[in-house]
Amino acid sequence: MTRTSGTQGGRVMLSQEGLPGWLDPVARAAETVAPKQLSRFLPPENGTGRQSAVLILFGDGARGPELLLMERASSLRAHAGQPSFPGGALDPEDGDPQGDGPLRAALREAEEETGLDPSGVQLFGVLPKLYIPVSGFVVTPVLGWWRVPSPVDAVDLNETARVFTVPVADLTHPDNRATTVHPSGFQGPAFLVESALVWGFTAGVIDRLLHFAGWERPWDQGKRVPLDWRS
Repeated sequence: MTRTSGTQGGRVMLSQEGLPGWLDPVARAAETVAPKQLSRFLPPENGTGRQSAVLILFGDGARGPELLLMERASSLRAHAGQPSFPGGALDPEDGDPQGDGPLRAALREAEEETGLDPSGVQLFGVLPKLYIPVSGFVVTPVLGWWRVPSPVDAVDLNETARVFTVPVADLTHPDNRATTVHPSGFQGPAFLVESALVWGFTAGVIDRLLHFAGWERPWDQGKRVPLDWRS
């Protein structure tokens, strides 16, 4: 991908100054949540795994707080058709994986995938690093506030089918929540929103954020949805 100018240059910083009040519980959760409270899949202790980052971007939409998501192209070899946060592996130019490298990578990948203008994003928190065993990625979830919204869309249709926002109110609505069952037998939280089934790593992080931010509503955890739910 072509590196864009919006993520080059000086140090990328975290700041909670001027955040809307409704984001306060998310910011507090980022400061207090323990890795094992987010996932049972944690980075290998031997330091292996490919460093990556995702941008969890909150904005103010027509129906209140919302999240930015994208749906990967159905032609991809990995995670085809799966909704996800913008993100990907760190490049050497992103900098120190233990420093601000993940912050820069999250903004860069979001810009490359969705056309997002990173200058309108205020990064305010980082969740503990998590692990995706199937791909070997060590993922840093980076929290952002869409302070100045910009147009977004799929930049490369070979990689991204669409870019969309989801109201938090829809994510917390009990009717939109379910448990999905992978062919491997793994079960995890899922969300039926915006004509998409959000599952896997992305749904797991959203589920825990809703819980620790105090936004979660009671829902039927016995409701099962297969991955081929459209058929």
